[in-house]
Amino acid sequence: MQIADLMTREVITVYPDTPVVEIARRMLKHDISGVPVVERDGRLVGIVTEADLVVRNANVHFPTFLQIIDARIYLTNTRQFEEELRRALGTIAADVMTRQVQTVRPDDDISVAATLMVDKRLNPIPVLEGDRLRGIISRSDIIRHILAQEVNGSSE
Repeated sequence: MQIADLMTREVITVYPDTPVVEIARRMLKHDISGVPVVERDGRLVGIVTEADLVVRNANVHFPTFLQIIDARIYLTNTRQFEEELRRALGTIAADVMTRQVQTVRPDDDISVAATLMVDKRLNPIPVLEGDRLRGIISRSDIIRHILAQEVNGSSE
């Protein structure tokens, strides 16, 4: 079965300048776990998920370093700290969104999306055709498919 058969076609999206509180409000109102972030021309630039919002209330992991006289030698990656801090203090979608978005195509088999969800712990996943957002697929879409198979007594 193809992703196009299961995906949600009417996608709730936000813009990069959408306030975080508005994103949270939309996610709760529509009972969704993430929203794609698009430019005004419809081009996908990121995604905000529940995990991206929860990080605002998590402890930031400060980098470990060794101080030798006037020199500071970092033992951990400072970019990870900077990224966590950006997300924790963010007030708009551009601050908290995941920028490297994994996507799927409408003609991909659902196993492609399911594998990304399991291996990369992604949910939801935007569905792109070229550079245009055509839909979104989530774990609940796949679970509905499983239930429908059981109810219909078939297995694909």
